[in-house]
Amino acid sequence: MIRLSGLRFTYGDGDFELRIPELTIERGERVAVVGPSGSGKTTLLHLIAGIATPTGGSVSTLGCGLAALSDAQRRDLRIKRIGLVFQEFELLDNLLVPYRINAALRLDAAVRARAEALAIRVGIGDKLARGAGRLSQGERQRVAVCRALITEPELLLADEPTGNLDPSNKGRVLDILLEYAEQRGATLVTVTHDHDLLPRFARTIDFKSFAQ
Repeated sequence: MIRLSGLRFTYGDGDFELRIPELTIERGERVAVVGPSGSGKTTLLHLIAGIATPTGGSVSTLGCGLAALSDAQRRDLRIKRIGLVFQEFELLDNLLVPYRINAALRLDAAVRARAEALAIRVGIGDKLARGAGRLSQGERQRVAVCRALITEPELLLADEPTGNLDPSNKGRVLDILLEYAEQRGATLVTVTHDHDLLPRFARTIDFKSFAQ
């Protein structure tokens, strides 16, 4: 499912370096990633998704060696097979954006119904007519979670998906992500600072040993 080997990543200014000798996450695993701020946890998700490219080593995601793919092919992989929930939310006002920007995805009544059902389940069913600018941070976070699930992806990458939520909605969103992964046999990789959530995951990766 996900394999990193001899990975090295640096930013242009050289102040940060991430080294991961070997890391494998199997299909269907539900993994929490923890570690100090600035240790590279978000960078890991970007590398797995093909948003960032390593300085050295290799990344294979969903059986695809990312170095062999063009930018367009990596983008298509993300849209069709990966659900992304990032801290910046990257909202473009609705849940159906993946279907509007990729001709390989067919937007039909079933997809619209799935979007509405997801919105209701996370508690924003009454906000569907609003633009992102009229939503609270917590509501925007729940939109991002719904949008990550709408294409029924094989892999979910979530960066602090419950970080802006109150305790009630935190539990609701985490339930949805974990239940989706279990029911679909999908892989879930979640960055979190909330150690109270760790017992809900099958495996925890402590990132403090990777930052240099």
